[in-house]
Amino acid sequence: MIDKRVASADEAVAGIFDGATLLVSGFGPPGQPVELIEALVRHGATDLTVVNNNAAAGGEAIRRLFEAGRVRKVICSFPRAFDSTVFEDLYLAGQLELELVPQGTLAERIRAAGAGVGAFFTQTGYGTELAKGKESRVIDGRDYVLEYPIRGDFALVKAFKADPWGNLVYRKTSRNFGPIMASAATVTIVEANEVVPLGGLDPEAVVTPSIFVDQVIEVGHPRNQEASA
Repeated sequence: MIDKRVASADEAVAGIFDGATLLVSGFGPPGQPVELIEALVRHGATDLTVVNNNAAAGGEAIRRLFEAGRVRKVICSFPRAFDSTVFEDLYLAGQLELELVPQGTLAERIRAAGAGVGAFFTQTGYGTELAKGKESRVIDGRDYVLEYPIRGDFALVKAFKADPWGNLVYRKTSRNFGPIMASAATVTIVEANEVVPLGGLDPEAVVTPSIFVDQVIEVGHPRNQEASA
């Protein structure tokens, strides 16, 4: 039996090294792996590249990672927040590098990494500042720009339920980037509200199969659990 459960978030993130690229799930608070991020702050890894939809926006945990000065580069689609200036202040001070990616392109670049796609053409961003320096091509009379996959050394993912092997189900919109990030990282670390016995998940409901998961922690009902997400 391959039991992927670990005792704590601190143990789960212990292998994250300086300079790592992290894929962090979440669309604002929904789906954000709060316990893993807070453990990473305590762990102390630095010079990180963080790939996340909202960067430091929409959640206290990931914001603290930025405040602690652990992040070198951010790849995201929406870096600003109405309730925080952490990212903006660091970026304007030249302490953070930003790669801005349209949301759909961000998702597809991550998905492409997990699917083994070498690169893909998209119309999104063509003719804008975001396409500067990128290869472009006319296909069937339309202009496209070439985009490359985004791979992670680690993925930090939030799930609703898991089993000891690492099969995952998600809660409504909290699924967001979780499945594609789990498939696009070398090591995927999951925090789940509940770890059920093997056989306790309906196979037809499993979204992320265990082959993409390396470690699982059970966190109960963390602070960012949304009643209707």
